[in-house]
Amino acid sequence: MATLFEKIATGAIAAEILYRDDRCMVLRDIAPKAPLHLLIVPLQPIPSLAAANDGDGPLLGHLLTVTRKMGEQFSQKADYRVVINCGAAAGQTVPHLHIHLLAGRDFAWPPG
Repeated sequence: MATLFEKIATGAIAAEILYRDDRCMVLRDIAPKAPLHLLIVPLQPIPSLAAANDGDGPLLGHLLTVTRKMGEQFSQKADYRVVINCGAAAGQTVPHLHIHLLAGRDFAWPPG
């Protein structure tokens, strides 16, 4: 069964895609936790970071590079938080690896 992100990538579910290349897409989170909350999603479905393998290294590096570029483009300041939830107990709600980029407010540590 296709994940929410796979359906967005194929156009089966409409979404505002802010950026897309041959390896990933970037969209706004539908339940933002900060004034800026973007999701960087690989087009290749990988269930979680724990499911990534050594061969996924170039894709993972690309995702982080795109995350940096989105932070520079959309964040009012250079400050932003990058989060990858891995597993349900860690807050992962879609079984498709994705990176959260959050900005626009101060963040506490440790996170909730």
